[in-house]
Amino acid sequence: MWDLNMVTLLMPMLFAVSLAQGVTEWTSWFNIDHPGGNGDYERLEAIRFYYRERVCTRPVAIEARTTDWVAAADTGEVVHSSLDKGFWCINKEQPYGRSCSNYHVRFQCPPVQAYWSDWSAWGTCSATVCSDVGIQVRQRKCVSKDPVPLLFSPACQGHHIERRECATPPCQAKWSPWSVWGACSVTCGGGRRVRRRTCVRSSETMQCVGRPAEVQKCGKKPCPVPCQRVCSDGHPSQDCSRCVCEGHVLHGEVLSLTGVPVAGARVSLANQPKVTQAHTNNKGLFRIPGICSTSTATLIITKEKFASVTTSSVSNGTHKSWVRAVLQSSEKPYIVKHPEDKVRYEGQRAILCCKATGSPKPEKYQWYHNGSLLDWKVYKYEEDLVLRDLKPEQSGQYYCRAISQTGSIKSALASLTVIAKGTPACTSFPESHLVKLPMDCFQPGTNSKFYDAGRCPHNKCAGPLEFDMRCRDGSGFCCGVKSMETRMINCGSYSLPIKAVTECGCQKCVEPKILVRGRVVAVDNDEPLRFGHIFMGKERVGTTGFQGGFTLHVSPDTERLVVNFVDPKQKFIDTVKVFIFDKKGGCVYHNVKVMRKQEAIDIDARETNTIYLGEMEGEDPIGQLVIPPNSFHKSSGEVYEGTVKASVTFLDPRNITTAAATPGDLNFVSDGGDIQPLRTYGMFSVDFRDEANQEVLGAGPVQVLLDTEHVKMPEHIPKMKLWSLNPDTGIWEEETLFHYTQAAAGGNGRKKREERTFLIGNMEIRERRLFNLDVPENRRCYVKVRAYMSDKFLPSEQLEGVVISLINLEPKPGYTSNPRAWGRFDSVITGPNGACLPAFCDAQRPDAYTAYVTAIMGGEELEAAPSTPKMNPNIIGVSQPYLDKIDYQRSDHEDPALKKTAFRINLAKPNPNNVDESNGPIYPFQSLIACENAPVDANHFRFFRVEKDTYEYNVVPFQESDLTTWTGDYLSWWPNPQEFRACYIKVKINGANEVMVRSRNFGGTHPQTKDQLYGIRDIRSTRDVHNPNTSSACLEFKCSGMLFDQSIVDRSLINVLPQGNCRRTGINSLLQEYLIKHPPTLQNNDSHAFNMLAPVDPLGHNYGIYTVTDQNPRVAKEIAIGRCFDGTSDGFSREMKSDAGVALTFSCPKRTVSRESLFQRLQTNPGQTLTQMARDMRESQGLQVRRGSSQVVPYPSGQQERARPRRVSSRRRPVRRTRSRL
Repeated sequence: MWDLNMVTLLMPMLFAVSLAQGVTEWTSWFNIDHPGGNGDYERLEAIRFYYRERVCTRPVAIEARTTDWVAAADTGEVVHSSLDKGFWCINKEQPYGRSCSNYHVRFQCPPVQAYWSDWSAWGTCSATVCSDVGIQVRQRKCVSKDPVPLLFSPACQGHHIERRECATPPCQAKWSPWSVWGACSVTCGGGRRVRRRTCVRSSETMQCVGRPAEVQKCGKKPCPVPCQRVCSDGHPSQDCSRCVCEGHVLHGEVLSLTGVPVAGARVSLANQPKVTQAHTNNKGLFRIPGICSTSTATLIITKEKFASVTTSSVSNGTHKSWVRAVLQSSEKPYIVKHPEDKVRYEGQRAILCCKATGSPKPEKYQWYHNGSLLDWKVYKYEEDLVLRDLKPEQSGQYYCRAISQTGSIKSALASLTVIAKGTPACTSFPESHLVKLPMDCFQPGTNSKFYDAGRCPHNKCAGPLEFDMRCRDGSGFCCGVKSMETRMINCGSYSLPIKAVTECGCQKCVEPKILVRGRVVAVDNDEPLRFGHIFMGKERVGTTGFQGGFTLHVSPDTERLVVNFVDPKQKFIDTVKVFIFDKKGGCVYHNVKVMRKQEAIDIDARETNTIYLGEMEGEDPIGQLVIPPNSFHKSSGEVYEGTVKASVTFLDPRNITTAAATPGDLNFVSDGGDIQPLRTYGMFSVDFRDEANQEVLGAGPVQVLLDTEHVKMPEHIPKMKLWSLNPDTGIWEEETLFHYTQAAAGGNGRKKREERTFLIGNMEIRERRLFNLDVPENRRCYVKVRAYMSDKFLPSEQLEGVVISLINLEPKPGYTSNPRAWGRFDSVITGPNGACLPAFCDAQRPDAYTAYVTAIMGGEELEAAPSTPKMNPNIIGVSQPYLDKIDYQRSDHEDPALKKTAFRINLAKPNPNNVDESNGPIYPFQSLIACENAPVDANHFRFFRVEKDTYEYNVVPFQESDLTTWTGDYLSWWPNPQEFRACYIKVKINGANEVMVRSRNFGGTHPQTKDQLYGIRDIRSTRDVHNPNTSSACLEFKCSGMLFDQSIVDRSLINVLPQGNCRRTGINSLLQEYLIKHPPTLQNNDSHAFNMLAPVDPLGHNYGIYTVTDQNPRVAKEIAIGRCFDGTSDGFSREMKSDAGVALTFSCPKRTVSRESLFQRLQTNPGQTLTQMARDMRESQGLQVRRGSSQVVPYPSGQQERARPRRVSSRRRPVRRTRSRL
């Protein structure tokens, strides 16, 4: 609103002035500001600056209007004005969030402009001495611009001069600042030096208090004594640090590990490390005169990007001595021993260990607790941190930081839990754990398909340790099952036993074996890497198989698994992989892709050679390698001048099929020691060899040119660097920076060569490494993904141990880069709450970055949630409208013929101010904890396993994806958590329909388990595509063998029962013969089923039995199923071969309809039907129909074939039942 107290825009006042003084003039309208920012400011001072004489010196009025010609008083806005300052309006003063209008102003000037000028400044005081009183004067002038003489115009009113009293400052005296200290009277032995100051006073009567000079002792160091060094040859040096022999010379040579001369290395004596004695020349040579050859000289040689070395001279008795030093490339520190989680009681002690390697070795360690640096003076730590008399407040996260001359690195986090006195180590009451019941088990009253059997959280606890000061506790303790009880579940038609947890306690941890398996194949045609060497660090740990397969045992204390695959035949480039693995003992399968080595070309070492990087058909190369003449050298350092076999293999990010072959994990270590991601513009591997003997050659210096046309993100150009991959650590290390240059460019996509702008860097090829054109990228997010057992996406059926991979694609057309190129490849393994994958994202444009996501488990690709025929948020797992923004598309979205095993999304960074985007599935990089702990009902992407109908029930619950959930019990399906034996029997079904087949597994001969249920397995038969009306089922059963106490063998009692109208027609003769020869033999009088005591021996496909032993249950089962499908003992197939390796054969024909149903008869002849029904009811009164008994296994009503009780002839002998029916 208009504030009358603030505004001087009163039209009546203006009118009165006009009447009193005659006609006045208005200036033109001025508008020098706009209402953006803080408001609209029409300052008089600014108007005068721009328009100078167009405004009178002293306006008598001001008028303001908006640009829409609304008077300021009518706008309702709070404004201000002043004849001295002008007009202004401030946005934040406006009510209800309004902003100021755009105003222009004008001023009214008097007709006769006679006015006083501004007062001059006050003159000097007439008093000249201190503490005196005088007078000051100031003046002003009467100014008129009117051409009319002053006689006809009013004169200025008032005085043109003013006077006031003044006084001079009081009289005082003070010291000036001290002067600098004068020179010391002596150089040693003790002397004096002086500094002075003067007294500054305003009256002779005043005096300064204090001394005008100060004296200080100096030259305290003792005077040098005569040099006491005794030299057998020569004389002491001037500083008496060594002996100097005139005419003696120390010669030296400095080479790299590959024999290349190292130029520019700095040479100093060990007793004077800061004094440079010499530098090496281009041939790596140096000489230091005056070094006595009769004694040994110790030298320190340093060079950037090399580790310093200390070496000693040798002599043969002449006036010459020699030094030959070999420099090793410097490496940043790398953690090889990480601190481990510990649990202790209050008052106990613990040790956290950390160790790092590097070149040079780390010289300092720092320890942090919850992100804060621990005081070394208090804890006195080095590599190890010792904590004594622990308190609960010392619980938390610990990590170490190793520091060397080349950088630093942080270890993984270790959790220390300190349990207060009187607090139990574990919660005794089990947490909820729902077990899915068989398909035909409906609990009366609830119809629930789940039963809460309880479980104990597998947390570490404080148990009795033999010695508590080990880096890794000798035998860890975890919260586990202390007691269980057998309960009977009422399934309506039968009862089902289950072992439920009743109490938890602190026990020794189950330590399963950690495995990594996989297959190494070429990225172009899946050719296997046969008999390739596998290295972990410098140690060779294995060899790939004929089909490229491999298995690695992972140590429990491993934090980062770095594996190098080397092809001894040199068909493929060396490939370094950083594998993810499951610490809970699950076996993770990796499909490793390797790049085929580029065919070698012949180049002349005496000429300049240019090799293009990324010569794709129809595309320009991404860069070039320029090798100057005479740059190649042998391992001895000798320059090579012959023909070079040069092979340069380029991993082109414009080809998305090469993303899986990305070596390492595209990470580097920052200056602060954190592992951070890189975004690649291409990688290349070089292999230079002598044409004659195939000896590996080094090269240097080599120029690397990167075409800036392929760097579409301008912010990446100044950050671009050349990196090399350390094969031992899997970490990318900086080689060189880039600078601009102009060079000729050409390639497959250009008709002629032209001048282009390149980023150029220099490097030396000292060893066989992979090189990378990368930039650090800080626009990062996390993507939440879960994997499920089926497309029902039940929270209780999440899969662990699934490898989720994400390929970061470059932005779409019209944005900042090539849409076909990829920039990064990441993989994460799913846990009990899914997985969070790192990815690049953008907050400004939703489709600036995209990602391609896949999932694999045990070599099997999982399907992604479908995106067609229309987007269903309930299936995909992401709510609207965020789903539209992400633009989810499964790989078959546009072409149904494509595989369904991947999806593509836009990586739109969530808007923190939008509630629809605050619940996943994409999380900001700083919200990793929120992503990892997100509830299952939060937004996430989904994969699911495509399987035939299958079901597994264990009386003692166990999760095969988490081996730590194993419980030692006589009824445990797997008796040994270190070794898992999977047994399958192949059942052939002759019939038009696929049927469900069940195995019921009981204790057979062991006194503790006899006639007790181990578990149930259901599987639907798989159609044989080559044989019509034939299918087969690979049915798991409980293997015979030792139980968990390893004392007595139990031959499991197995009952095989197909669903529906099935009759056994055949038993494998070899299997039947084996069972007869290994009594006791069970009777198989019921043709609907088959009973046996499971074989103890590992029978093969000739018997129709498939047995595989492995250190991981899922791997054992996958291999056994593959062999069963193939019908061989060593093959593998995903296609069912029903005629090979069969144990049992059943005939399951369709039921024929012999008469009309009641419904059909009611439709055709209702009267007769109703009469017959009444007659039958009267006859049936008092009449009991005796029916024979038969074993029936009910199945859900949703199955295609339904099992029904059948009328049995009285001549047939009833089957004797020995146990409850399941």
